[in-house]
Amino acid sequence: MKEGGAYKQALGMLYAVAFTIKMSKLSKHKLEGYFDYVVPPLEGLWWQEGRQGVDYARKAEFQWISLIRLPEFVTEEVFAWAVWEAAEKKQQDFSPVEFLPWEEGLCVLCMHIGPYDNEPATVAAMEEYARAQGCELDLSQGRYHHELYLSDARRTKPEKLKTVLRLPVRRCCPSDTGAEEKKG
Repeated sequence: MKEGGAYKQALGMLYAVAFTIKMSKLSKHKLEGYFDYVVPPLEGLWWQEGRQGVDYARKAEFQWISLIRLPEFVTEEVFAWAVWEAAEKKQQDFSPVEFLPWEEGLCVLCMHIGPYDNEPATVAAMEEYARAQGCELDLSQGRYHHELYLSDARRTKPEKLKTVLRLPVRRCCPSDTGAEEKKG
């Protein structure tokens, strides 16, 4: 991650908005339905334009959307207030930060422990598992390789990083799990 790069700037803005909402309990601006909560871990959606699947040898081609889940009391109006509040406090343009409702759909989920560079082996095992369940990878429009970062890469040794990987799938054929379809 380059110093001052777009990814690092995006993370700074996301956390500023998330903590503006969390700490609103200490401000004059009271949010309807507010309850205290822990800011969830950072998430990332990753893809490469014009590619079905991922080519890990071409990391520079990755596109991304970074996310932080917000509690259900956060409406678009609350979010807009938090973006404005964070921009005022930081004296910075927060226009790239958007409210993004997200519905994942059917997926295969796995905990990857270790460096990000070792993820391809975990992904291959996940794809094999999906096939055995009668599914195939579905990296179609709006469905992405999804990561949840349970470790802080700045403070954790690469071999101890914990990342939840989510791969979107769709059902394609009967699985090889022993279930048979009745015909006739």
